[in-house]
Amino acid sequence: MAKVAFIGLGTMGYPMAGHLVKAGHEVCVYNRTLSKAEQWVSQYGQHLALTPAAAAEGAEFVMTCVGNDQDLRQVTLGEEGVIHTLGRDAVLIDHTTASAAIARELDAACREQGAGFLDAPVSGGQAGAENGALGIMVGGDDATFARGEPIMQAYAKAIKHLGEAGNGQLTKMVNQICIAGLLQGLAEATHFLKRAGLEGEAVFDVIQHGAAGSWQMSNRHQTMLNDQYDFGFAVDWMRKDLSLVLDEARRNGARLPVTALVDQFYADVQEMGGGRWDTSSPLKRLEP
Repeated sequence: MAKVAFIGLGTMGYPMAGHLVKAGHEVCVYNRTLSKAEQWVSQYGQHLALTPAAAAEGAEFVMTCVGNDQDLRQVTLGEEGVIHTLGRDAVLIDHTTASAAIARELDAACREQGAGFLDAPVSGGQAGAENGALGIMVGGDDATFARGEPIMQAYAKAIKHLGEAGNGQLTKMVNQICIAGLLQGLAEATHFLKRAGLEGEAVFDVIQHGAAGSWQMSNRHQTMLNDQYDFGFAVDWMRKDLSLVLDEARRNGARLPVTALVDQFYADVQEMGGGRWDTSSPLKRLEP
């Protein structure tokens, strides 16, 4: 079993770090809010560090799962970042949804000191993290992936190596484009069926088994019909992710008119006070 550091104990990171303990690994955690780290240590009986660098010292694998590029740069390359204690032959695995640019930057920084790097954003939401059933999209060299994959199995349902550093983040962007479009379509379909006088549960009971079916439909149609939006990934985080998507599209020349429009619909939801509502909430802007 491995000695592991886990940096970032948010909605996703907290249970992911717990799964590493359950898999038999020795885990040292760091979290910006100390009380959250103390709670985790109390629950799992492991170790606590007061800086990212301290957590990473002596670790074979260092996992990061924080909010955005700025947060990631601080805990990795900052004054107390893990790069200062990351050992030669250690592997830094980043689970943050961030830009492909910072993934490549971290890959270069790790190579300079003989360490490995994988950008490995996840999909599956809070439920996937808690159940150890995440999808993980990984960029990095073959040898580093071969070392990192068994560790990530602790909280994964599927892991796919997608080539060089940065490709994991680019694949997560594809994922978010798909989700945004699906949820807007589901919101409009729900709005339409209500206006048409149809019974929502009956409609979704039949169409989710056909070509229109999706994870979002199966798992969110009932909560949307009930006007409930406290289930998983928040609008604020989706807008952060879509900003990464649209920035990358400007760089590579991709044309994403629907994604850009849905991003503005999510901005409307934020203006309604729904920044912490889950991503099925575009229905609210159709039925204020």
